[in-house]
Amino acid sequence: MLGVKHAEAIAELGGIPVIVDIDMERCDQVAEQIRKEFKVNCIAAPADITDPQQVVKLCDSLLENCGHLDILINNAANNPSVGLGGLDQVHDSRMEAFPLEVWNQDIAVGLTGAFLCARTFGEVMAQKGKGVILNIASDLALISPDQRLYRKSDLPEQAQSVKPVTYSVVKSGLIGLTRYLATYWADRGVRCNALSPGGIYVDQEEGFVQRLSQLIPMGRMATKDEYKAAVAFLVSDASSYMNGANLVIDGGRTVL
Repeated sequence: MLGVKHAEAIAELGGIPVIVDIDMERCDQVAEQIRKEFKVNCIAAPADITDPQQVVKLCDSLLENCGHLDILINNAANNPSVGLGGLDQVHDSRMEAFPLEVWNQDIAVGLTGAFLCARTFGEVMAQKGKGVILNIASDLALISPDQRLYRKSDLPEQAQSVKPVTYSVVKSGLIGLTRYLATYWADRGVRCNALSPGGIYVDQEEGFVQRLSQLIPMGRMATKDEYKAAVAFLVSDASSYMNGANLVIDGGRTVL
């Protein structure tokens, strides 16, 4: 969802968004949506960003077709398929039962994919002498998930779902990657910052929304459009002297 909004922000700036996803159909749908709504070119580029060869091929293809690359937004994340095995079993989102294969998949997409894209696209930007990398982190890279938000009153403890461990690990890792990249190519004109959004309202269960809103000083979750201006700022020359920062937009939750 946020990835589409990031693409819209680029379109509004007059750029050419490139939609990268392993799902070709989804790529095409989003690109067509951007073209129709914003009357700009938008490129659909299906690729598996966990595969170094595919990332290099993607970069070469974009350079051949566009001539230059200016901005990289690392937004990819895996959606773990963790489910309830039964009331007498430990829910597999919990640490005690979290599947190793899901851990590996989540880290591969959210963190290794960001590293591979930054390594490949960042070097191209550095050779040109200018570029911006933006890593999409989270307020949960700064604070621990409050697992009480996800509790169901009618389930025993072991059957309660939780925010998976990989979410915090990936998002924290992206902030570390941001700090590293901010100094690595700074003398060659490439900046790197992070954006840490708070919870976004997307028709979640009412009880969850109420519980989370009580933890936010502004008393509500974000709307899906409230981060677009921040993305536009961070990838444009408006933030030309900003490097290595993590912009937190969470309604004040992390200051408590």
